[in-house]
Amino acid sequence: MKKLINDPKAVVDESVEGFGLAHADLVTVHPDPLFVSRKEAKSGKVGLLSGGGSGHEPLHAGYVGFGMLDAAVPGAVFTSPTPDAIIPATLAADSGAGVVHIVKNYTGDVLNFETAAEMAQAEGVQVRTVLVNDDVAVEDSLYTAGRRGVGGTVLVEKIAGAAAERGDGLDAVAAIGQRVNDNVRTMGVALSACTVPHAGVPSFELGEDEIEIGIGIHGEPGRHRIPMENADGITDRLLEPILADLKPAPGEKVLLFVNGMGGTPASELYIVYRHAVKVLEGAGLVVERSLVGNYITALEMQGCSISVLRLDQEMTSLWDAPVHTPALRWGM
Repeated sequence: MKKLINDPKAVVDESVEGFGLAHADLVTVHPDPLFVSRKEAKSGKVGLLSGGGSGHEPLHAGYVGFGMLDAAVPGAVFTSPTPDAIIPATLAADSGAGVVHIVKNYTGDVLNFETAAEMAQAEGVQVRTVLVNDDVAVEDSLYTAGRRGVGGTVLVEKIAGAAAERGDGLDAVAAIGQRVNDNVRTMGVALSACTVPHAGVPSFELGEDEIEIGIGIHGEPGRHRIPMENADGITDRLLEPILADLKPAPGEKVLLFVNGMGGTPASELYIVYRHAVKVLEGAGLVVERSLVGNYITALEMQGCSISVLRLDQEMTSLWDAPVHTPALRWGM
């Protein structure tokens, strides 16, 4: 295992410390318990909090800032943060209007955020939860009951964050986040496995000529393993179950999100995007907005995921709204 680390047990602490130093104008790092909060909070605004296991950078801390999250809680690599950290992060995100928890559907995340929400509400903070479960690959896995939360999480955080920034109330922000989740579907592929630092070995084995269709963001195996194909063929395999599940009507406008899993160069992601646009347009859809890059990763895994979000006018407007975070920024 070759990684730019010192001690495998210190990876998250040292990484978040460096992240805080690099983006000190936007975020504050709280070391014990570990969480990241927005540097300049807006009083009276609904707070947004998300979190989960580390290893998915820039998710979630990279989206703390204007127009997105007010706080993020990084757990150990691929391990849910504990309520001990989620509770103070919730309190830090609250400026008097309540807090929306954006939680990916993994068993540990769900249980720990539920516990933290109950504790925060006991201290007088109103909490609502949006559970993200956009992955069409599997219903259940080693990590979940039901569908996993994957690439759609980024879209939920951006659009709900813009709603909070414009002054929407607690229930309204949660409702728009839920609406995004209800209208987005994602499917991923791995060309290689990733290696968790403290494990020191790949999370699964793939032959030189094999790929895994339907992987999750923790390195868990997917729906099936097949021989390597060209980019267009793989793109077709990812889009087919997305469109079958989402069932968009011809003429609908969509956002197309091609996400790298950490080890895939941008040039390859744009090749996937190129064909995905052709497929969607061939189905009569209008690709109204796009996002291409490494935004929710699985350490150094080679591969990508595709997310398709059915847009309405309000979601499009909120997507376009200004955002200024370490990992996503436009319109300021």
